[in-house]
Amino acid sequence: MLYLSKSKYCALWQCPKLAWLQKYKPEEMTVDSGALSRMETGNEVGDLAMGLFGDYVEVTAYNGDKLDLTKMIENTKAEMAKGTPILCEASFDYNGLYCAVDILKQENGGWAVYEVKSSTHEDKAVYIADVAYQKYVLEHCGVSVTGTYLVTLNGDYVFDGTPDIHRLFKITDVAQMVKAEEKNIEPNLSVAERLLASKEEPDIDLSDRCNQPYPCGFWQYCTRHLPKPCVFDLYRMPFAKKLEFYKKGKITFPDLLHDPGITNETQLRQMQYAVTDCGTYVDKEKIRSFLKTLSYPLYFLDFETMQPAIPRFIGTTPYMQIPFQYSLHYIEREGGKLKHTEFLAESGTDPRRELAERLCADIPADSCVTAYNKKFECGRLRELAAAFPDLAEHLLSIERNIRDLLDPFQKGYYYNRAMGGSFSIKSVLPAIFPDDPTLDYHNLEGVHHGGEAMELFPKIKDLPPEEQKKARHDLLKYCELDTFAMVKVWQELVRVSKENEEEENG
Repeated sequence: MLYLSKSKYCALWQCPKLAWLQKYKPEEMTVDSGALSRMETGNEVGDLAMGLFGDYVEVTAYNGDKLDLTKMIENTKAEMAKGTPILCEASFDYNGLYCAVDILKQENGGWAVYEVKSSTHEDKAVYIADVAYQKYVLEHCGVSVTGTYLVTLNGDYVFDGTPDIHRLFKITDVAQMVKAEEKNIEPNLSVAERLLASKEEPDIDLSDRCNQPYPCGFWQYCTRHLPKPCVFDLYRMPFAKKLEFYKKGKITFPDLLHDPGITNETQLRQMQYAVTDCGTYVDKEKIRSFLKTLSYPLYFLDFETMQPAIPRFIGTTPYMQIPFQYSLHYIEREGGKLKHTEFLAESGTDPRRELAERLCADIPADSCVTAYNKKFECGRLRELAAAFPDLAEHLLSIERNIRDLLDPFQKGYYYNRAMGGSFSIKSVLPAIFPDDPTLDYHNLEGVHHGGEAMELFPKIKDLPPEEQKKARHDLLKYCELDTFAMVKVWQELVRVSKENEEEENG
């Protein structure tokens, strides 16, 4: 008998090989660092959505620390027999096909399925496949399904201090899309029955679904036969274009280097340096021109942010970036001492006002500020200026004067093979300073990247005092390294710009 949950069905819908690997080779899956966070967010959003239609009965049951699916199915039958109008996690099984409906509501003489997603987008095809599968299972269990809906977060909802779940959520009738998708269910189930019964790995090649909606956790496994680097490592080439080259058999950098279809200078340099290991490419004139845009006092700024799916602070929207921390290195004059200051808000509070005030105190108006990928910092500064009009002039003066340390690398003024076609600070830094342990993010404790910082900060308020102290220390050290890394990168640009300067000036 075929046993399939709705999540496994959706995996099959995305790629039959994905469903097979989940069953037979789960240990080969690379867990996305944000996967657990997305799961926690989904649970939080799902729990809140249960109250959308008033009082409800949740049928969830446990046997120890595991869901008791048999009990949940029994509870569902009992509540439906009693005429309970709204059920959450209503559970059904049809010949091994299992699903739990987020919200099942009596409607139009039957039952409506409401599938809750923690996304602000209601047009993802996999969501429709999910709902269509649930409708199929329920109808084969004898339930009259009279409506199918997606419940998503309303990206335009602005929290005003009083929670309003009816404005927070958006309900979309997806009946027509579900009807169109229903014809695919039985063919998919036939594939599943044949595929999942066999221990022989299916021969299914890479496709556009490998990258939707997130890069597949089995990507490394499914590409293990490819040389490194290969076409899928090319800088900023759309996945569809990479796939096109792959299917033509143009996979290695030597295969691709002279292809007339690739004209991007950065991609060509990436391949050339990988093939020939030419050392470090430096365009001194362009680096010097970039450095002339900087002036003293010179500041190096980095924010850390969180993105609550459910807005907690007045004036914020779902998934809005909320800055809670910054690190700031600065040099007041040429040849001056490197100094550092920082800010980290108290977890559980709205950090924005205090952060904005401290930032205005730490950076004089119209000073030269650097960031790495300045779009991020500029966006946060504009949002802070909109939230606090009395600070707007100063905040916007900081935003206007930000220079981007990413530019010399992204524009190809400085490149070496070790960068591997990536220009993030975490790729550039070890490529320039491969043997300096003080610049190695792996040597940090607790927090090694922005995703970990984003997850940790909101949780600090619930930790014991000693753990709070350590968590704050780890966050501060991580953010400090981000701006110190920027200083080191800037110093390297200065160094190479001055190499042989006297000889060049004759």
